[in-house]
Amino acid sequence: MDPYSVEHNVKPASPSNQSPRRPDFSTFFSTLELVDTSNTNNVHSTPIPGDISSVFRMLAEGYERMRQDQDPNAHTHGQSDDHDINPGHSRFLEGLIQTLLSEADTPPKEVNGVSDEFLAELERVPKKALKKDMSCPICNNPFLDDKYPLVVRLPCHKTHIFDLECIQPWLKLHPTCPLDRKTLVKKKEPPPPPPKDEEEDGDYDEMYA
Repeated sequence: MDPYSVEHNVKPASPSNQSPRRPDFSTFFSTLELVDTSNTNNVHSTPIPGDISSVFRMLAEGYERMRQDQDPNAHTHGQSDDHDINPGHSRFLEGLIQTLLSEADTPPKEVNGVSDEFLAELERVPKKALKKDMSCPICNNPFLDDKYPLVVRLPCHKTHIFDLECIQPWLKLHPTCPLDRKTLVKKKEPPPPPPKDEEEDGDYDEMYA
């Protein structure tokens, strides 16, 4: 079940002909579990390059579906026509898509996204603080179109707020804000080397073991 439904205890609605607000990312998250080393239960795994490439490509395809839903005249993985519904949004999403496709073609050795704990601790924006003209930078849907909006604020800037369902996939692959590309988590410092006298004591003990 998606994080929106879990956090608000919303039961799945009966099937209807209405288009979903966002693509189904369940396959993306299933594949992500194979390569995600951000959590302690998978930290020693060795991801397969093909799986890493797949998660980047899956997210690119999901974001492309969002772009097409907002602008049916947009060309796949290309520039939109002059009569975009929201040209700025289409260009922004196209930039994310191109970044993801580039990473899919040349995947990193491991996925360096944020942990589930980081996502759980993101500031939630209450519904009463949302205005009618405020929308998610990724899906471009007004936050208040959701009966129970689940909106989070990134720590880099107070105006960088997103639907959790839209920003979570990006953050699981990148520890950066998609708007300003600022890093949101500090890199873990390697442990300091042991003091020199401890190293010598260890060598001495091994000689007489």
